[in-house]
Amino acid sequence: MVAVLLGITLVASAGVGAVYMITKEPIAQADAQAKVEALTKVLPSFETTTSDVLTIDDMPITVYTATNAGAVAGYAVETMSKNGFGGAISLMVGFTPEGEVVNVSVLKQAETPGLGTKMADEDNVLLASIQGQRLEEKKLVDGRLAVKKDGGDVDALTAATISSRAYVDAINRAWMAYRSAATGVAATDTASGATQQNLNEEGGQNE
Repeated sequence: MVAVLLGITLVASAGVGAVYMITKEPIAQADAQAKVEALTKVLPSFETTTSDVLTIDDMPITVYTATNAGAVAGYAVETMSKNGFGGAISLMVGFTPEGEVVNVSVLKQAETPGLGTKMADEDNVLLASIQGQRLEEKKLVDGRLAVKKDGGDVDALTAATISSRAYVDAINRAWMAYRSAATGVAATDTASGATQQNLNEEGGQNE
């Protein structure tokens, strides 16, 4: 019986490993293509990009500097937050050389359908609160962007405060990375806008 179970386990493990090897490359290619499409979506017209990886809050944040005819056309930042209602979220945030937010593309999220998932909608209120604006001109809380419930002026998604805080948290990290790339100011850790205290306040019952 033990030998049979061991044999079944080995066969199952081999099958899982084989599936992983088969799907690993297509998944990597799909992720790379998604990033290319996101860069096109969040940046002004550009010819080439160079990338630099920063570490902010122990998370890898990638800054893409886009150029057009040798001049900087804009910056795109692949940023993230670990504080989403359904786990980590990943965004691509585009900035003009002067710091205006061009657009935001949601790369990955696992939020509640119909609530937090609305952060990926093109006309969502989170994006509308920052698009075309310089973030330093927003109503900041301790130097950071924040949703209205936390004293800022970013509209949150209806019934999805935790998801909204995570989105803003990721935007703050992107903003820090942009400033580092555009001005040379060293990137430093930025306190999360979606803290464990906030999660406890929500009671873990809904977004």
